[in-house]
Amino acid sequence: MITEPKKKTYIGENMTANFDPDRQHTLQSEASISGTGIHTGVQVDMILKPAAPNFGIQFQRTDLAGQPIMKADCDLVTDTSRGTTLESNGMKINTVEHVLAALVGMGIDNVLISLNGPEVPIMDGSSEPFIELIDKAGTAEQEADKIWYTLDQNILYKDDKKNVELVAMPASEYSITTLIDFNSPVLGTQHAGLKHIRDFKTEIAPCRTFCFLHELEMLLDNNLIKGGDFDNAIVVVDKPVGSKEMTRLAKVFGKEKIEVKSEGYLNNIELRFPNEPARHKLLDIVGDLALVGYPVKAHIIASRPGHSSNVEFAKKIKQHIKKNKNQPDVPCYDASKPPIHDLKYIESKLPHRFPFLLVDKIIEISDKHIVGVKNVTFNEWFFQGHFPGNPVMPGVLQVEALAQTGGILAINLSPGEGQYDTYFLKIDNCKFKNMVKPGDTLLLKMELLSPIRRGLVEMKGTVYSGGKICTEAVMVAQIVKR
Repeated sequence: MITEPKKKTYIGENMTANFDPDRQHTLQSEASISGTGIHTGVQVDMILKPAAPNFGIQFQRTDLAGQPIMKADCDLVTDTSRGTTLESNGMKINTVEHVLAALVGMGIDNVLISLNGPEVPIMDGSSEPFIELIDKAGTAEQEADKIWYTLDQNILYKDDKKNVELVAMPASEYSITTLIDFNSPVLGTQHAGLKHIRDFKTEIAPCRTFCFLHELEMLLDNNLIKGGDFDNAIVVVDKPVGSKEMTRLAKVFGKEKIEVKSEGYLNNIELRFPNEPARHKLLDIVGDLALVGYPVKAHIIASRPGHSSNVEFAKKIKQHIKKNKNQPDVPCYDASKPPIHDLKYIESKLPHRFPFLLVDKIIEISDKHIVGVKNVTFNEWFFQGHFPGNPVMPGVLQVEALAQTGGILAINLSPGEGQYDTYFLKIDNCKFKNMVKPGDTLLLKMELLSPIRRGLVEMKGTVYSGGKICTEAVMVAQIVKR
């Protein structure tokens, strides 16, 4: 639970231009909040505590013997009827989804959530109070890389009985689109979207949980929402309600009077967004999918989601990652997006020209890696003589394409003004695993293996096509000023 030395600290802000999504983050300090559990009615004190890299998100019950700790894991979910409940070895935590969504939305990877009761406080029914808590604690960048998992295929969950469908599609970042349709004249059909996780704080976090009046009546009759109040949920009224029932509800919630002017919302509550219910369903997806345990770059599309389907979907994603996580992290290429660097920029950095310029564009670049694209067509000059009638791209040219891609990264990292060139010094562990043929799109990934010293750069290079490795090698080059 002791944090590692930190690289950067952010107080009162998150996911700004300084926030590095490829590094792990924890809290700068502890922060606490108190409130009532909506289902148990128990007053709970919750403390968010910093944690070391790779700790993940874990819960602790300080009111139980031995103060047990439990990982936030979809395989430990035991109930999704009125929220998401985790249970392991006699330890149980109810309604975990809103605080988990806040942590994901604020980019927190490692934290210990300490509670002295069985349920996360409901607060106002949204993630906003937990966002404010994280802002209060501050965000700290850690000396550890964040390992993102990218999908190489669609992952689908479907429940025909409930008419629920969720799909995760390969994408370059994490985004969500959701649709709700309860056949309600009040809610109608609603959509909500989150294009960038950095917008969660303002666009999704304030949105409160909701239920229908007939559900509320059932819960009250069965004493299942002991901590329920008009301040922590939106109650949808889509059928006329008599004065007798209104009086009963007012008495239960300790109000002098409650009302609904027409079919709409109990006590005439004002929505924070016109589609607040759909946005809250998206919030729940963010929280429930945090239980996958791995950060994923994917576009999630959810139709009529709920906690049960979210958790089953999380299990499918987790199983896919566990099965494939030892396979290569294939870069995600979206041809509809503009490149980071086009051919004109590449020509300004590299001396090569036709027929030896083998990189078409750059789609990713950081201080540690770069990804280039090479579109292979039947018109390539080398196909005229290399296996005529069965054209195959020469392996040595694939290595050259990697080297040119790596050269752009190395040159960009070189100090001062002026032009630089890179020259091969050594190639190790070069392997050719799959043939490259006309029509293939090559993703050329080069990763720094060590900091550049005295003009020497060592990189691991991988050529991907169709999600498979075609070529890989470790290369050493020297950067020389022209």
